[in-house]
Amino acid sequence: MRDNQPTHTPIEIGEGAAIPHKNDAGLFTAWRLAFFGSIILCLFLAFGRPDQYMAIFKFVPEGILITFQVTIGAILLAIVFGLVAGLGRISTNRIINGTASLYVEVIRGIPLLVQLFYIYYALGRFVKIPAIMSAIIAMAFCYGAYMAEIFRAGIQSIPKGQMEAALSLGMSRRQAMRQVILPQAFKVVLPPIGNEFIALLKDSSLVSILAVSDLLRRGREYASEPFNYFETYTVIALIYLIMTLFFSKLIGLMEEKLNDGR
Repeated sequence: MRDNQPTHTPIEIGEGAAIPHKNDAGLFTAWRLAFFGSIILCLFLAFGRPDQYMAIFKFVPEGILITFQVTIGAILLAIVFGLVAGLGRISTNRIINGTASLYVEVIRGIPLLVQLFYIYYALGRFVKIPAIMSAIIAMAFCYGAYMAEIFRAGIQSIPKGQMEAALSLGMSRRQAMRQVILPQAFKVVLPPIGNEFIALLKDSSLVSILAVSDLLRRGREYASEPFNYFETYTVIALIYLIMTLFFSKLIGLMEEKLNDGR
C-alpha cells in the first residue's frame, strides 16, 4: 500500500556557504576552526611578517567597503526583482506568468560574467552607466531570477486556507497577499535569501573586471607593482573567507531564532 512507502526528504543545495548548526557537530567545529584560524593567520601574517603583508592589509580596506556597497545594493535590488517575478510566477494571468517565467529561465541560463559585460559594454553604447551601478544592476538582475523561485516557493508554502480566510473577511486578493500571505512568506524565505547574500558576496569579485575598485581589484592593483601575487592573493582569499564565514554564522543564528519562534 502507498502508506507503507518511505517518505523522502528533499535535498537542498545552495550556492552560498554551508550554514553551521550546533546539531551538526562536524560542520560547526569546522566553521570554528576555519573562522578563528583565518583570523589568527591574518594577525600572524600582518605582525609576524610585516615587511611582506602589512602593506597589503593597509591597501585593501577601501576595496572591502566597495565590495559591501556592491553586495548590499545588489541584494536589495535583487529582492525587489525577485518579489515581482515571484508574484508573476504564481499569477493566473498567462501574460504576466509567461513574462516572469521567461525572465527566470533566460537570466538563469546566462553566466553572470556575461551579464556584467553585456550591461556595461553592450548597453553602454546606448546609455552610459557608471561601472559600480552597472555591477549592481547586473548582479541584481541575475540574482533576482533566483530570488523569484525562492519567493514563489515561499508564497506557495503558506496554506491555501490563509488566503481563503482573508477573502472571507472581506479582503481583496491583493490585500490578502500584502497583509496576510507575504508577511508569513518572508519568514520562510529569509534563510535562503541570506544564503544568496553570501553567494552574491563571493560573486561580487567578478565586478573587478569593470574597473570597480572592490577587494579583488585592489589586490590586483597592489600586486601589479611589487609582483608579490602569492602574498596578495593569500590575503584576499583569507579576507573573503572570514567575511563569508562570519555571515554564514549570522544566517545560522537567524535560522535558529526563526525555528524557535515557530
